Amino acid sequence: MAQKKINSQGGLVYSTDPNFKPATDNVEEEETLPPAQQKLRIRLDKKQRAGKAVTLLEGFEGKDADREELGRKLKSFCGTGGSVKDGEIIVQGDNRDKVVQWLQKNGFTNAKKSG
Repeated sequence: MAQKKINSQGGLVYSTDPNFKPATDNVEEEETLPPAQQKLRIRLDKKQRAGKAVTLLEGFEGKDADREELGRKLKSFCGTGGSVKDGEIIVQGDNRDKVVQWLQKNGFTNAKKSG
């Protein structure tokens, strides 16, 4: 049996109030901080990845589009794949040194390598 899609109005089906307007999720994206003010952490992670190493870049504060663009540039510079998920930029392989080098060259002065 096919599942019905549940609408995003919290189960509201009908209202008799003529002035009723359904609540909308007004999630505002935060403004992207300048590169010099970003406090980025770069670390190596192997957990939950079948033993494969990935470089994680955490702490980026800003819009999702800017995070995606930074991830795209880092992956291109390192010559590897990766993704941007849950506020983290993931670059395949142990590329911590390359990532720190690229970030510092592009004005991210507070980038710290940990682990």
